[in-house]
Amino acid sequence: MASQKPQNFQNHTRVVPLYHQFVLSVFVINLGWTIYRLVKDVFSWGSIVNVLVAMALLVLFFYVRIFVLTVQDRVIRLEMRLRLAGLLPADLRPRIPEFTVAQLVALRFASDAELSALARKVLDEKLTDRKAIKRLIKDWQADYLRA
Repeated sequence: MASQKPQNFQNHTRVVPLYHQFVLSVFVINLGWTIYRLVKDVFSWGSIVNVLVAMALLVLFFYVRIFVLTVQDRVIRLEMRLRLAGLLPADLRPRIPEFTVAQLVALRFASDAELSALARKVLDEKLTDRKAIKRLIKDWQADYLRA
């Protein structure tokens, strides 16, 4: 992973061009084309089914992404709970269940050295916005294995 560009808040999101741009574009064009054919041609069961399939493909595109991100967040939740259990001072360990998934996902980029202070700040100030929490991180720990 050393050959990859250093990761930070500005560039940590992952875009897979073949998926996010090409596949989505093809599905949108397909839906537009099938709607055009439905309107331009005589309404038929075949053209209605084609529009429904095109719509289903778009819905599938988004749900596939949501399902993958949900599984990733569950893994991050487990990973961060274990990490926090090992790094937090004794007074903060009982508060680990108070963290939301969004807070844990945001904190995963923090270095071990700053994690305790950030965790305390997130809990005490009830910070919930992922971007706001990520902006507080000083020593960004890259994650190149994201889905």
